[in-house]
Amino acid sequence: MLDFEKSYYSDTVMAIVGVDEAGRGPLAGPVCAAAAILPSDYQNDLINDSKQLTAKQRDALYDEIKAHALSYGIAFATAEEIDRMNIYAATQKAMKEAIAQLNVPYQLILTDAMPLRGLSVPVVPIIKGDAKAMCIAAASILAKVTRDRYMEELERAYPQFSFGTHKGYGTKKHMEELDKYGPIEGIHRKTFAPVAKFYTKQLTLF
Repeated sequence: MLDFEKSYYSDTVMAIVGVDEAGRGPLAGPVCAAAAILPSDYQNDLINDSKQLTAKQRDALYDEIKAHALSYGIAFATAEEIDRMNIYAATQKAMKEAIAQLNVPYQLILTDAMPLRGLSVPVVPIIKGDAKAMCIAAASILAKVTRDRYMEELERAYPQFSFGTHKGYGTKKHMEELDKYGPIEGIHRKTFAPVAKFYTKQLTLF
């Protein structure tokens, strides 16, 4: 059971926010961040780092977490924001927006190794936090499921790309689709090397 956050509860820390993201590495689509506050006595041995779970397990836990969380927030940073700000800053932006949606008081924020500055309570970045703290793991599941569902919707809008399968990551299939159709404006991340080459190629034509 993930219970790393248990040691942080005290007379002054009664509600802890877990924060994580999904989608920092893909070539297309947004990065999604989630923040979740679980009851201090909540137990669920099935909750784990989202990468260690099957899609079916994540979907079931997504509903479970939403039903039991004291509060949660989910936010995106778009591909265009990622290109403008860089992926690190865009991820921090999405995390802060997810935290801003929380509607109950909290006294501490735990993140999966991501420092966040300028917030009203202490922030503790934890290396491999999504495999140690249940609240971070819960946030990772909310972020992963939300982003995966967004990418599945994106495939319906752009059926030439298998976004529902590769989720925008640089798989062999995705690279073949990029070579055949070229990047989609506002969807592909222009500053990521496998996409950037298409724009460099365009510039050399003029």
